[in-house]
Amino acid sequence: MHSKPHHTIHEAHHHFGWDHSIPPVMTVAPGTIIEFECPDASGGQLSKDSTVADVPNIDFEKVNPVTGPVFIDGAEPGDALKVTIHAFQPSGWGWTANIPGFGLLADQFEDPALHIWTYDKVGMGPAAYSPMGQVPLKPFPGTIGLAPAEAGLHSVVPPRRIGGNLDIRDLAAGTELYLPVEVAGALFSVGDTHAAQGDGEVCGTAIESPMSVVLGFDLVKQANLQTPRFTTPGPVSRHLDGKGYEVTTGVGPDLMEGARSALSQMIDLLCGRYAMQPVEAYMLCSVCGDLRVSEIVDMPNWVVSFYFPRLVLE
Repeated sequence: MHSKPHHTIHEAHHHFGWDHSIPPVMTVAPGTIIEFECPDASGGQLSKDSTVADVPNIDFEKVNPVTGPVFIDGAEPGDALKVTIHAFQPSGWGWTANIPGFGLLADQFEDPALHIWTYDKVGMGPAAYSPMGQVPLKPFPGTIGLAPAEAGLHSVVPPRRIGGNLDIRDLAAGTELYLPVEVAGALFSVGDTHAAQGDGEVCGTAIESPMSVVLGFDLVKQANLQTPRFTTPGPVSRHLDGKGYEVTTGVGPDLMEGARSALSQMIDLLCGRYAMQPVEAYMLCSVCGDLRVSEIVDMPNWVVSFYFPRLVLE
């Protein structure tokens, strides 16, 4: 069990983008545990009652709001902020969307799509995807990071050296994340919480779900990290591997095209076998399937594989 949070930061204390001039909402000492309330990635633009007609109206200037920032007393450039991910308090609902112009196959899926999820926020059993299957849940914050040294407002959409929109599904409960500090106090913020996501988040969205996350903070002086690193407490795929995987591959000289090919073939496989619409398969792949680089040494061609967990549909 994690220790009781020393403080709670309400979701109203959020900001859009990274800017070291944003004043901290709290100053804490290393060793402090904080509960952060995080809105969903749309910042409330989508709700349980939203329909696909709402998707094209999403304002990208207001996506991925992050709660914070928090000033960590004693943090200096060159240090690492150690963030221990203790626990999540999920909301019980979320959404996955195909947003035009966004996602790995944006050129193939030009029309908006939306799936609203409901799940048991206490038992956290698998969430139903229509009658077609169910997705095991594994909460994590998609966006978690620090303020950059470079002045000005920086978009929250791309990940950065100091973290940000990493979308690493293994930043789950029990993981210890180390972020490179660039400014005094580190200025930590977190948001974009997900109930589940596959490696790659291929359609551009996961199960986007508002929730609270309990985090602990410590400093590693003069760690001099180049980029974030993390330690997981145990296996990271066991919640999905019980019945094996269907796997497609992309083979060629370009990793991005290989990823697109492997994903496209998996969408074709799912549509042919389970009578899904292509966009339904695309969104399902985003929340539970994994892109992996299988081989990157046998020039001139590399292999990217897409792993879809069989237990989701069986």
